[in-house]
Amino acid sequence: MSLKNPPDRWGGVSTGLHWLIALLILLLGIVGLTMGELPRTPKYFWVYTTHKSLGISVLILVALRVVWRLYAGAPRPLPGTPGWQRRIATATHVLLYLLMFALPLSGWLYDSASGLRPFRLFGLLEMPKLSAPDDLLAQLAHGVHEWGFWLLILAVLAHAAAAFYHHLHQRDATLARMLPRGWLAPPQKESA
Repeated sequence: MSLKNPPDRWGGVSTGLHWLIALLILLLGIVGLTMGELPRTPKYFWVYTTHKSLGISVLILVALRVVWRLYAGAPRPLPGTPGWQRRIATATHVLLYLLMFALPLSGWLYDSASGLRPFRLFGLLEMPKLSAPDDLLAQLAHGVHEWGFWLLILAVLAHAAAAFYHHLHQRDATLARMLPRGWLAPPQKESA
């Protein structure tokens, strides 16, 4: 049994990375939107450090996912998918990957340029600073981090909407082949 992606669907490693990254991004978004409202207690600093650690984890997992994709390949496009839909899907995936790299890196750069003491990844490994303290760079990195998040939300919604469109309207296996085998049977095309 090969771990690579078979020609008709995404394999277990690819789907596992996809859903793990999606879950972590959802968690990071919820925490990121609420952590500014926390009182300045030890819990506040723990939440911020955990947010940073999970962000670096996403960065590592996305890099691993890119390497895995290069190694394992991708399933064949579904027959009958118009070229314009494939081009939009490719552009959306490129945007998603760019944002999944940009958000953790801009957060790390913001942390570095803010002049805060270095944070420890899950309390274990001190993360190096990406820059010396710099207010202008910190503001720029924070802006990229904040606005990039909202752009990521829009791209994820478009990505999910397209998957459901394919499943419910096109009645093809687009959604089913990114889920673990057997979770969702591809819908049957209605016969005329």
